[in-house]
Amino acid sequence: MVEIVGTGAPPAPASTLWAKAERKLKRDPVLKQVVRQIGPCTLAPTEREPYEALVRAIAHQQVHGRAAEAILGRFLALHPGPGFPPPGFVLSLPVEAMRGCGFSQSKVAAIRDIAEKAVGGLVPTREGAARLSDEALIERLVAIRGVGRWTVEMLLIFTLGRPDVLPVDDFGVREGWRVAAGLEAQPKPKELAEIGAAWAPWRSVAAWYLWRAADAAKRSIFKPQ
Repeated sequence: MVEIVGTGAPPAPASTLWAKAERKLKRDPVLKQVVRQIGPCTLAPTEREPYEALVRAIAHQQVHGRAAEAILGRFLALHPGPGFPPPGFVLSLPVEAMRGCGFSQSKVAAIRDIAEKAVGGLVPTREGAARLSDEALIERLVAIRGVGRWTVEMLLIFTLGRPDVLPVDDFGVREGWRVAAGLEAQPKPKELAEIGAAWAPWRSVAAWYLWRAADAAKRSIFKPQ
């Protein structure tokens, strides 16, 4: 389900919203061909709490996906109860135990800071996050060690299902636009932000399509028209 801030209405199914988004994005001549070649948007946000999503994001930073999942598996095994290790439990763990999972010293410090900020209320619950705008969440969460704007944008898109986030600093998004538009070089972040203003309020879906276009181009199955 996708959460829309400030509507006071229950969240709508993602498929319904994304179909509406696709109709809007097809007004852009470049995105129109991307939507046609890639097909319906299958973006499916998780039901994780922001705290868990941030910890997982830190685990995946600068590490291959499989290695990160192995580290997370060892981390999860430290917790005797069901579910993801809660903040209080993480703060009770010796640093050596977390290092033994495979986390670097800097990642241990970042995860502990996320846990501290979750206990203190800076990291909101999903319910609390629903009352905050995208920019308010970004401003709030980048204060955490190891968490930058890009990390929060990924949280907004893939955990909270916010529909109007365009991560212009993301290599894949800019590469997708380069491929789709038939450009020799990627647009600068500011330039892509200006181009993407016309895609509101569905810039998350546009980003999803640009990621898919970049990936398809690597496999030679996307061809600009």
